[in-house]
Amino acid sequence: MYVNVRHHRLSQQAALPPLFLYVHLPWCLAKCPYCDFNSHALRLADLHELPEQRYLAALQADLDAALPLIWGRTVQGIFIGGGTPSLFSASAIDLLLGHVRSCVRLLPGCEITLEANPSTVLPERLKAYRHSGVTRLSLGVQSFDDDFLKSLGRVHDRDQALAAVTATAKTFDTFNLDLMYALPGQTLDHLQQDLAVALSFVPAHLSVYQLTIEANTRFAIHPPSLPDDDTTAEMLDLITLMTQSAGLDRYEVSAFARPGHRCCHNLNYWQFGDYLGIGAGAHSKISLGDRITRQVRLSDPDRYMTQALAGCAVAKDDVVCAVDLPFEFMLGALRLKEGFALALLSERTGLAVGKVQNALDKAVRQGLLVCDGVMVTPTVRGFDMLNDLVSLFLPNAAG
Repeated sequence: MYVNVRHHRLSQQAALPPLFLYVHLPWCLAKCPYCDFNSHALRLADLHELPEQRYLAALQADLDAALPLIWGRTVQGIFIGGGTPSLFSASAIDLLLGHVRSCVRLLPGCEITLEANPSTVLPERLKAYRHSGVTRLSLGVQSFDDDFLKSLGRVHDRDQALAAVTATAKTFDTFNLDLMYALPGQTLDHLQQDLAVALSFVPAHLSVYQLTIEANTRFAIHPPSLPDDDTTAEMLDLITLMTQSAGLDRYEVSAFARPGHRCCHNLNYWQFGDYLGIGAGAHSKISLGDRITRQVRLSDPDRYMTQALAGCAVAKDDVVCAVDLPFEFMLGALRLKEGFALALLSERTGLAVGKVQNALDKAVRQGLLVCDGVMVTPTVRGFDMLNDLVSLFLPNAAG
């Protein structure tokens, strides 16, 4: 695939950013009505038809074909997402990680995360995942209330969620629980009950996402009635208060962690690090010294497997325009409560700080940022108005 980079070249980056690996396993037991990820429903009766071995071979071929882009670089962490990766057997995950280790150098003790859903979690399978090298499990609970689970289209119930979290806590020292809030019909009392149950397990990491209506989802076609803006804001205040009281630090807009347990993979995204994505619909961002390229794999699983095994799984390969880099960098970096060092902007993008000075000054005047010449930190107002803040860094937005 030919890409004209004449108008996209950057100043030579002093050093390449950290590199992580993302692996996408696209199948779920059911497609949730709010989900806009590349996931494909696999009915419970069809589990035996999961093309585990063929998909594993496709992933291996995909990684092999991508190696020239990352040759000689150390992979600092692995995230296996979906879909529902826990539909795959522990032996398949073991083979996958074994192939990765044979192809690339891994940082010693690197974080390896696997996403799982309560309906597919069994204690023995969790132990086998741990034995294969998975160090961190991320469990998609979303709610502990049967009524809300039903409205979200989840295939598990409260009892399965409680059993899954109990088994996970016994197996993994570091685990994440995913919850959602601002659900149809949810009140502050409902949310408080959900949070209390989640926090009773003393998770090392908690992700709490506001339900939003995304295009190309069933909720977009048949939108539910959601809590109003004032109630949603009160819910976020409650989340912040309860997590803080439980010893969890809100280090990112939707992420709360105990000391030493922040999600390394997501931090790399937010700090504009590099990531190679393999699997159906996976995205990559790779720095090549004088330019940054983004790739997207074919999204249809069957077509992906066929093309990956033929050595051509990439559907799209674009070089990021220099004019778009400030916005792309800020889209992640300003999600972090602690902000970022100005030097990181130049290090990760190859751009001079002067390229964003007007936008920085405007954000400071609007009370959205604090900038002392070394660090850039969102204010409380900026954190709450993140979309408005980030939009200032769109091309020509700062004026």
